[in-house]
Amino acid sequence: MSTGRIGTLALATRVAQKIAGPAEAILGYQTLILEELRQSGPAEAREDLEKVLGAARALQQLVHAILRGEVDLGGGEETEARLRHDLRTPINAILGYSEMVLEDFAADLGDTACADINTVLSEARRLLAQIETLVDMSRADPGAEIGEDSDTRLAEDLERTLRKSASSEARETGRILIVDDEPANREILARQLRRKGHVVRTAGSARDAFETLAEERFDLALVDILMPDMNGIELLGLLKGDATWRDMPVVMISGLNETAAIVKCIAAGAEDYLPKPVDPVLLHARVEACLERFRLREREKEFTARIQHEKDRADALLHAVLPAPVIRRLNDGEAQIADRFDDVSIIFADIVDFTPLVARTDPSMLLQQLAVLFSEFDDLAEKHGIDKIKTIGDAYMAAAGVPDPRPDHARAAIAFSRDLIRSMASGLGLDPDLKVRVGVHSGPVVAGLIGRKRFVYDVWGETVNLASRLETTGMAGRIQISGQTLRALGEDAGPAHARDHEVKGIGLITTYLID
Repeated sequence: MSTGRIGTLALATRVAQKIAGPAEAILGYQTLILEELRQSGPAEAREDLEKVLGAARALQQLVHAILRGEVDLGGGEETEARLRHDLRTPINAILGYSEMVLEDFAADLGDTACADINTVLSEARRLLAQIETLVDMSRADPGAEIGEDSDTRLAEDLERTLRKSASSEARETGRILIVDDEPANREILARQLRRKGHVVRTAGSARDAFETLAEERFDLALVDILMPDMNGIELLGLLKGDATWRDMPVVMISGLNETAAIVKCIAAGAEDYLPKPVDPVLLHARVEACLERFRLREREKEFTARIQHEKDRADALLHAVLPAPVIRRLNDGEAQIADRFDDVSIIFADIVDFTPLVARTDPSMLLQQLAVLFSEFDDLAEKHGIDKIKTIGDAYMAAAGVPDPRPDHARAAIAFSRDLIRSMASGLGLDPDLKVRVGVHSGPVVAGLIGRKRFVYDVWGETVNLASRLETTGMAGRIQISGQTLRALGEDAGPAHARDHEVKGIGLITTYLID
């Protein structure tokens, strides 16, 4: 037999002998515990302790496999990772079920049984603390002594102290999905979490996990890294890549105590990482922390959505009174907005004989009719790219080419005016005698934003004054335009009837009536 083969067998023997003692002690004590409980003791406790016995036998079988040389201790990092996983799996079950038995049935068990269970727990924890050192022997001198991991023992002592002093105050609870191919791991985690008030579902594979996620919503997922069909890191990547589950926090659980695996999980979007066997205190602390962060993020999203909703409402109100370009300039920080436009068309539309209608109409009915009428005007303005400036009583003022200049401002203004007259002729469900009179003039204006508490975007100049005069001296159901507007229209004006008449404040001018 070669020297290398002898060294490997010697190393396997030393490793197995180091863990054989605790493994045999666990199996021996567990056998005694069950014999005592079969004579007297709660049936529910016996059921859990049978599972501990099964895990102890599985551990002993693994020790025997190492002794027989069936486990390669020199196969590299992948082999070492698998050995750590295989050793931790039965220890996880031993610790988990034993702790639950003590927690649930201590009052119903005899002093001897409780003491033996505590011995089993102590041996399991001691064995757990040695696993890293044992596996690392595959890289060390075969003659080196295997030492106790004092840092691990100190950490265990601290966790036991924290467990005894744990607060009983209210904690976050939620819906949790456990994904693990080991049935014992799933059951222990599920029972530990259900005791804290969580609603728990389990899945034995990534496929089962997706089927469950398709049916239910969860606040948190606990995912094992080592699974046969799809490993936990791949499952994590799929969850974080899907918008449906992206925001669900995921805690990775594994017997792989590898920094690279932990870093990869966190980089892929995992919320946290738990080593196997999972310590109940650490489990609950991290689950509660994850749920609390998840709830905070959910509330933050709700607040953000609410703020956005209010902002959208405010923007909608602002757009109802100000043109979009003016709002953009306000948002960009302009304190004073005023511009000169050399070529625009101003439209005034007025309801003919509206004053007598006011006298004979109920106020609420009158307001309702005006709302219907001006809403129709607003829709037509949007259709033609016209900006409503304001309403003055029963008059409607709009502009084409303000605040966005456009070369076809006159054509847009006339198309809008013709639609106003057609809409009034259709009735709109209002008083059939109502008609509209329209005046349009083209020329230069000054436009700007005035007011500090109530913003108003308005236009000023002779063009505005003349457009108003053309409306007041016009005819019902027709559009009266100036010579400037007629020239701007060109062939689009259609038949035009010229009129020479006096206009207040301006004098004798020629205007044109068009349909």
